[in-house]
Amino acid sequence: MMEFHQRLDKIWERISDRDFLENRGAANEVHYYVFDYEPCDELIVRDRIRALKKQNHPQTDGFQIIEYDLYQMIIQILEEKGYLEKCIRFEEQKGMEYLYTAVTKMLRLTNDDNLIVNRILKDTPRDAVVFLTGVGKVFPFVRAHSIMNNLHQVLDSVPVVMFYPGTWNGQSLSLFGTITDGNYYRAFPLIV
Repeated sequence: MMEFHQRLDKIWERISDRDFLENRGAANEVHYYVFDYEPCDELIVRDRIRALKKQNHPQTDGFQIIEYDLYQMIIQILEEKGYLEKCIRFEEQKGMEYLYTAVTKMLRLTNDDNLIVNRILKDTPRDAVVFLTGVGKVFPFVRAHSIMNNLHQVLDSVPVVMFYPGTWNGQSLSLFGTITDGNYYRAFPLIV
């Protein structure tokens, strides 16, 4: 397997490739990708994502990198709904388990009208490459396999890359290399 820095160096080449951007495989499946990495490399990955977005010129590249930091998205939704201060009080007064249940219900994470998935669907332009980040920051409120499974059902027009602080063996995700996050069979490795 390729070393971490070599894999990072190949991201631009991969996402700017015409076959990648056309977003259809031989069996006409939609491409979802995982770039897994050691959690201790999180800041390096964040820096690389910033650099890739800066390098991206949609008019000449033919695509736009759209990053959805799941943590920032949840904070924004909570603020928009007037729920952020309530969440802080819930945790202080009723504990983490109560907060987890309340946030899960408010974000509709187990429903078809999942607020995170709907926002990604609504805000993604046609010629995009979607980067999902912040996966480690939203644990345990949002599970990566859940977002990917729900998103896979509705977003099939652009490639989606999840940057994952843990391991992915082609079938299951393990957040931080220790927490089993669930099965997700439809993704491909971004860089082999």
